[in-house]
Amino acid sequence: MSIPPLPLIMVEPSVRAALLEDLGRAGDLTTDAIVPAALTTETAMVARQAGVVAGLDYALTAFRLIDPTIAVDIQRPDGSRLAPGDTIAIVRGAARGILTAERTALNFLCHLSGVASATRGIADAIAGTRAQVCCTRKTMPGLRAAQKYAVRVGGGSNHRFGLDDAVLIKDNHVAIAGGVRPAVERARAGVGHLVKIELEVDTLAQLEEALTLRVDAVLLDNMGPDMLRQAVAMVDGRAITEASGRIRPDTAPAIAASGVDLLSVGWLTHSAQVLDIGLDHRG
Repeated sequence: MSIPPLPLIMVEPSVRAALLEDLGRAGDLTTDAIVPAALTTETAMVARQAGVVAGLDYALTAFRLIDPTIAVDIQRPDGSRLAPGDTIAIVRGAARGILTAERTALNFLCHLSGVASATRGIADAIAGTRAQVCCTRKTMPGLRAAQKYAVRVGGGSNHRFGLDDAVLIKDNHVAIAGGVRPAVERARAGVGHLVKIELEVDTLAQLEEALTLRVDAVLLDNMGPDMLRQAVAMVDGRAITEASGRIRPDTAPAIAASGVDLLSVGWLTHSAQVLDIGLDHRG
């Protein structure tokens, strides 16, 4: 499925801030001293390892903010699977502008492609089950929209975008409220009818109580596959079931086979390894 790109108004502020951080107070001293102003060149963004590409709009915006005349010819759009040596895009134009924007463009592209690739790894591991992999709010500050977009590109789905679009009652909420019931009842009384309520549980006893309160979803925290199967049977379709806790490609299949709806994976955004992509000079 093709994932719609993020609107430019959401992309540009992050890229602009990153370029300003890099340019500092005096601009690109190295490139401006070495490269003639009139020199043009052609370069290629090339994958060094297998993965899934994501974040091309961020890379393109970096080049175009530095020099609007730089042309980018995309060979493999976001969502494409990559093999080592694949050309992702050709970048042509003023050599100074290309070199000045290079690091910022690659920082975004490598990171977001890493998020998409990690997500694809989990999605492939659980193919054939009913489960979907989803991300969390454990995103890098300032990059939430970008990282959640990369998760979708990699075949995953998104959990909450922030504190304001759904209720997720966790252990500390329950402890401070004095129990599961008062926490859920206060949440239901405090939000509108369109806001869904999810409750985190780590025992089957908590789950049983949650089901009497008719929550919309249950976050089954750190449960093994056997307990997850019991939990799914207890829920019996009355709520969305979401598993979380130390889920990786090697553990995901057994967790997905338990019958849960979602596998919630925080490291996809906070700890995913970058995908190695380089910018190669072609003349």
